Parts: sequence; structure tokens; C-alpha cells
Amino acid sequence: MDAKSYQHAARNARWAVAAIFLVNGFMVGSWAPQIPLVLTRLGITESTLGLLILCFGIGALVSMPWCGWLMGRFGERAVLRVVAVLQGIGLLLVVLSPTVPVTAVAMLVFGALVGCTDVAMNAATITVERSLAKAVMSSMHGFWSLGGFLGGAMGGLALEWLGPVGQAIAVGVLAVAISVAAVPHLLPAVRAETQTPKRGLSMPTNPTAYLLGLMSLFLFAAEGSVLDWGALYMSNERGADLSIAGLAYAFFAGAMAFMRFVGDGLRNRFGAVPTLRGCSIIAAVAMAAAALAPHPLLVIAAFTISGLGVANTVPIIFSAAGNLPGVSSGAGMSVATTMGYTGILMAPSVIGFVAERTGFTPVFLGMAALIFMVFLMSGLARTGDYRHPNAE
Repeated sequence: MDAKSYQHAARNARWAVAAIFLVNGFMVGSWAPQIPLVLTRLGITESTLGLLILCFGIGALVSMPWCGWLMGRFGERAVLRVVAVLQGIGLLLVVLSPTVPVTAVAMLVFGALVGCTDVAMNAATITVERSLAKAVMSSMHGFWSLGGFLGGAMGGLALEWLGPVGQAIAVGVLAVAISVAAVPHLLPAVRAETQTPKRGLSMPTNPTAYLLGLMSLFLFAAEGSVLDWGALYMSNERGADLSIAGLAYAFFAGAMAFMRFVGDGLRNRFGAVPTLRGCSIIAAVAMAAAALAPHPLLVIAAFTISGLGVANTVPIIFSAAGNLPGVSSGAGMSVATTMGYTGILMAPSVIGFVAERTGFTPVFLGMAALIFMVFLMSGLARTGDYRHPNAE
């Protein structure tokens, strides 16, 4: 393939991966409106529902290392050909489950399909970045945020018009159709010269992979703290009414989505490490300001600025993890995503325990400290600037 044809294929692959990110976010967003209905349909308590939701996270976490192995053996395109399509039926499996044990299994399967797709689509982004010789990871995560917004916004309307099963079928058909159309345009993995293929189920020996995973964990924990506890902090400790309290995460998430669509330009211009340093210090200072601000509107403003800073940090870390010397992109990505999503699972219970005893101000100051640790470790992300020559 000549250089011109290869660049055309790489540009098509970029939009194909973006479509898969959109679908993955859309599946997660479409699940959110179904959650209250699961509670009433199964006649369960909130604590039981929490355990079912935990099954989704466990399924995702368990699948991520295996997905790295599968990509090392079969390639990311082959893996996505299966899991990106199958994730479209995950929500329907949950909605059709008649009992709590069956629902728990369905949630494990749904989480595994979504989680494996997450790892593979991030690895596919690494291939696109190498082929185009520029950063595109942040915009891909922007498409995920957009998909989540569309799934949540359209999911509620679809539930009213079609009912739970009809909504799940409509979501599944749309997700499968987009995935089937996108996968053929993906590129085969472009292997870096310093990487060696690994056929066994082995973990990376490069310690930087785990340090990048730790940075990812810190950032996911901070992001999850705003999602899970921002509204309660606003209402209980800053006196905001419910209509205002919900804006804390809304503005945080909106700022993240906006910044992810412009973040690749920043990284291409300034480099991975300077961009990560600048974004993380802004996010840390703003998170601390949100913890100390006395008025709800000031808290919202601080969370918004923190969202602008946090937005590009995880995409840069994922790019760096996928380009580590001696580590396949799938293995590096599986470590970063697994450790990162562990932060999302661990953070709610830890934060709840601490907040019950100290209030939320120390919690968000602690989140600011975690983001500041990412600032101190930013030099580890230098492989986020990896460049690979175009295929011939």
C-alpha cells in the first residue's frame, strides 16, 4: 500500500474507532435510565441493586487483562469484530433477566463485553496515532462522553415510547449496526520496533506500566468522586437545593467533553508531558478550590475548571501505556484500564466511609492531592509522544 492510500485508510480508521467509542459510551448511557426499573421489576432493595451494579464493574475488570492477551494473540481488530458487536446485546440480556441470580450473571457478561471493548478500542486508537503520527486519543474519549450523553438523554425518551424491552432492542440494533459498519475500516496493529510479540497470558515486566496504571487509578478515583458525591456535597455542606446540586457533575462532565475534543491539538503542539503537567496542576488546584469554596456557585465553577484539566490526563496516560518499549499496546492498555477502573470501583466505598466521619471537604482535598501526584509523575508519560513511520 502506497503512502497516500495508507493515510486515507488511517483517516477512515480514525472515524471507525470514534464510532466504536461513541457506541461504547452510548451503551453505558443507555443503561442508566434502566437502573430504577430493575429495582422495581425484581422487587429488590437499593443495597441489592448496588451489588448488581458491582457485578457490572467486576465483569469489566476481569475481562480487561484477558482482552490484552486476546489482542496479543489475534490482534485488536479481530477482538473488536467480536466484542464491539456483542456488547450491543448486553443491555437486552439484563432487561430480560427474570431473577436476581440471572441478572447478576447478565451484568457480569454486560460488563465484560463493555470492558473488553474499552481496552480494545483504546489499543486501536494507539494504532491510529502511530499511523497518523499525531495524537487523537483525547477526541476519542470525547466521543465516548458524547455517546454517554446521547444514551442517557435518548434512553429516557425511548423508555417512555417503547418500554424497557423495546428500548433495549432499539439500543442493541443501533449499536450492532454501527459496530458492524465500523470494524472493517480498522487498521491492523502497527507494532513498534521495540515491542516483541507475546503469545502467553503474561503481565508486562516494565514497571512503568504499573506506575501509569496507578496514575490512571488516581484520576478515575477523582473523577468518580465528583460523579458519586458531588451533588450530596453541594446539598449537605454548601446548602444548594437539588436543582443546583446536580449541576456540579453536569458542568464537570460537560467541561471534560468539550476539552477532550480540543485536547489533541494541545498535545500535538506542546507534547504529552508538558500537556499532562499543565492539565494536572490546573485540575488539582481547582479540585482543592471546590473543596474550600464557601458558595455553591463557586463550587460549580471550581469543578468546571477541574473538569477542563482532568479531561486530557487519562487519554495521555493511555497513549503512553500503549507505547511502552517492550510491551504490546494491548498489554500496556489492559494494565492502565484495569487499574484505572479499579479506582472507580474502590472510590465510592472509601469516600463514603471517610465522608461519614469527616465531611466532604477532606475528601475533595484528598482527590486534589491524588491529582497532584499525577503532576509529580507526569514525566512517565513521555512515550505518549511516540511516532511511528507510515506503512508502505
